Amino acid sequence: MTRFAPSPTGYLHIGGARTALFNLLFARHHGGKFLLRIEDTDRARSTQGAIDAILDGMRWLGLDWDGREIYQFTRADRHAAVAMEMLQKGAAYRCYLTQDELAAMREEAMAAKKPLRIRSPWRDRSPDDPSAPHVIRLKAPTDAGAIAIDDLVQGTVVVQNSEIDDLVLLRSDGTPTYMLAVVVDDHDMGVTHVIRGDDHLNNAFRQLPIYRAMGWPEPTYAHISLIHGSDGAKLSKRHGAMGVDAYRDELGILPEALFNYLLRLGWGHGDDEIISREQAIEWFDLDGVGKSPSRFDTKKLENLNGHYIRAADDARLADLAALHLGFEPSVEQRELLRRSIASLKPRAANILDLADAAGFLFRTRPLEMDEAAAALLEGDARALLTRLHAALDAVGHWDTEALETAVREVAEAAGVKLGAVAQPLRAALVGRKTSPGIFDVLDLLGRDESLSRIADQMA
Repeated sequence: MTRFAPSPTGYLHIGGARTALFNLLFARHHGGKFLLRIEDTDRARSTQGAIDAILDGMRWLGLDWDGREIYQFTRADRHAAVAMEMLQKGAAYRCYLTQDELAAMREEAMAAKKPLRIRSPWRDRSPDDPSAPHVIRLKAPTDAGAIAIDDLVQGTVVVQNSEIDDLVLLRSDGTPTYMLAVVVDDHDMGVTHVIRGDDHLNNAFRQLPIYRAMGWPEPTYAHISLIHGSDGAKLSKRHGAMGVDAYRDELGILPEALFNYLLRLGWGHGDDEIISREQAIEWFDLDGVGKSPSRFDTKKLENLNGHYIRAADDARLADLAALHLGFEPSVEQRELLRRSIASLKPRAANILDLADAAGFLFRTRPLEMDEAAAALLEGDARALLTRLHAALDAVGHWDTEALETAVREVAEAAGVKLGAVAQPLRAALVGRKTSPGIFDVLDLLGRDESLSRIADQMA
């Protein structure tokens, strides 16, 4: 049993999506379940918009969890009940340290250049006034021993008991802390394997004493290294650290491409690069996860995305590209877009490329020429367009084979190479220097539109 437990304070970021993916694949590979818990205990920062973005991003990526998602905030009473049980067992205590006393402890630790480790004087004594404001703290181990974790990614990691402080379980207002809530929820949900970022490794040593105090089975841990940018620095927005929804909406990435790319960030299966969902489930296990941080490379993602675009269904791609045309296409325009996809997708790295490349189909006459296209219409180009117009007008059956024959005959008659004819023709038809194959362009535009666009540039 695995789980993904995001905090709904923002979008589903790349690191979180990869963590969810690894949890999903590990569970599916071993025939277990993958659960989702929304850790919304920070009421000031948790938003419904963020929750919706996380759920939407996971569904888009195909990270399908088992059962209904669990909301941590709704379980606050259960968390508090566990804290009170620990208090009764002598595994926790009421701490009456004031904010001034805590501040003095922090200053002392800073002056000594040591991390703050709370060892409250209230651990072994009773207050004069039990009704005074207080928190409930864990009684962390104080002997000379250590806690060892056999992490499935990091290997054996050991922390001395002296490094573990008496963390707060219940705040003075009775609300549970993150450390307590996570342990209680993981236990109650039956989580057997906790797979998360290695920035949580220290938390494992603080959480294990709670398991042991309650006599609960301890989970198996696997802390995966974080994702860095292509330059090796901590991943940030300048490296492409956006929400999953931005990769879909702003970069035009397909979900299967992002799924495949995230899978390969820190995990490998020989030299395999293109890995289907079915293969991922069959092959994935934690022994293939490396210890070193993986590097996020947007160009590699786009290259992979290009592969999946070429393999994708044309109708599906047309529907996705239609969202980026800038207008709502009619039924006829959607069909034209669908027919164009086979010609457009070999050059496309993303859905936005498809939409941009298809734009010529829907432009109104006379076309506005960009600078490169205007340059192609200088010199003898317009005279060639006049010849082309006559030759194409005479074509009986408007298909790519007949169109290619007509254009080649014009080039031969003019004593020039095919490119010298195709380039001004392309400029006249699309208003740019680049396009799909020129004969595909003629075929897609149809006889009337093609001849009209050529005629616009003949004068």
